[in-house]
Amino acid sequence: MTVENLTLAVAKRVCAVDFKDLDSDTRTMTKQLIADGVAVAIAGSLEEPPRILAQYAQDLSSAPRASVWGFGFKTHPAQAAFVNAASMHVLDFEPMSNPPTHAVSPTVPVAFALAEHLHANGAQILTACAKGFEMQGRVLIAADPKRGSLPFHTPGVIGVMGSTVAAAHLLGLAALPLSHALGIATSRCSGLSANTGSMVKCTHCGQVAAAGLEAATLAAKGFSANPDIFSAAHGYIATFFKDHFNEALLLDYANPHRCVDPGMAIKFYPSKYPTHFVIAAALEAHERRKAGSKITAIRIITPEITDANRPQPRLGLEGKFSFQYVAAAALLDGVIDIRTFTDERRFKPDMVDLLSKIKLEYDVSIPKDTRRMHVVVEVSLDNGEQIRCVCRKPPGTWGEPIPAALHQNKILDCLQLRLSANNASEVMDRLDQLETLDANEVVQLSALLSNSSMD
Repeated sequence: MTVENLTLAVAKRVCAVDFKDLDSDTRTMTKQLIADGVAVAIAGSLEEPPRILAQYAQDLSSAPRASVWGFGFKTHPAQAAFVNAASMHVLDFEPMSNPPTHAVSPTVPVAFALAEHLHANGAQILTACAKGFEMQGRVLIAADPKRGSLPFHTPGVIGVMGSTVAAAHLLGLAALPLSHALGIATSRCSGLSANTGSMVKCTHCGQVAAAGLEAATLAAKGFSANPDIFSAAHGYIATFFKDHFNEALLLDYANPHRCVDPGMAIKFYPSKYPTHFVIAAALEAHERRKAGSKITAIRIITPEITDANRPQPRLGLEGKFSFQYVAAAALLDGVIDIRTFTDERRFKPDMVDLLSKIKLEYDVSIPKDTRRMHVVVEVSLDNGEQIRCVCRKPPGTWGEPIPAALHQNKILDCLQLRLSANNASEVMDRLDQLETLDANEVVQLSALLSNSSMD
């Protein structure tokens, strides 16, 4: 299928969607994803990388227009979006799209930062996020890139689509300025996967959040770019998806919203999504292991996902991206949470000892696609027993019902790491009623998120 100006055609479809066009399922799911992302950002703001980024943003002394969550100050909306998106991604705990990317962290911080600055209401935030999620979902399904095929970390290529569309909605951009905004934003694609396991990774989502906000703002002021960045020679598709791109799927924007069908995976472990398969299998093995028995060897069989084969993580942070580390932690502790990935836990003697007993093997017959993969964890014990566990669908995976109480507990636990019980409860109530909030109530919600009571 060929469209004379694909970018403008998509922009027209994006601009045609407003709050009234979102059905009940899309509104409900979008609110659920927003609440998850906000809560994870509050928890993430306690980590060292966001603290450094927040201090840097404060040093810039920008006009105080949008709140930096957890740090008690305001700055330029682009800087606020940058830091809040980094906080949202630093734990690797936010929802996962299908095909996989981190679509929430590049989008939600942009919508909140601009809404606070522009005095927009909650329905506008919800709509901006729904449209930003959908834009990323449509690009992903149109391209359906194979794992490792992109030259940059996936959010660095896909995230600018969501952040730009979210910002454009709040700024009221028409289709032609939106097409220019997308052109501006795509020149900001970046994020080297070699930085996975380091502080830099969380900035990938921060950078695309700020880039999309800035691109839409510049386009609103008349700044121009190639008006058909999707189809242009050396443009977005030719650069990143030259082997495959289904334009028809992109033009099916919001038909239906992909955050509903096929949905997003909700993470219940703060780590790289493929590691969730190992975690679930290892936790089952932990439950089946008899008290008093000692582990003599562990064998992990996975698809050929090389960036999760990290037998000796340099830091606790890098453990989030290590099949071996999460298996050891699950077997030793019987739980995987934020504390799992500290340097203190990484270098305890029991962890150091168990990591030396793990062997990882690739099975090339297992798909690398997280939608179809599985893993096997085999644990050998000193009594001669061997426990074998297989995970095909970790908790919260796409298409599986998410118990509301379980998800609410995740959100509350994350919020209460930084907020008082009363403030955490109020944040949850306001997020649950997001579409009813007026502009003043949005400002109040942002203030609750900004001002930690537990510093």
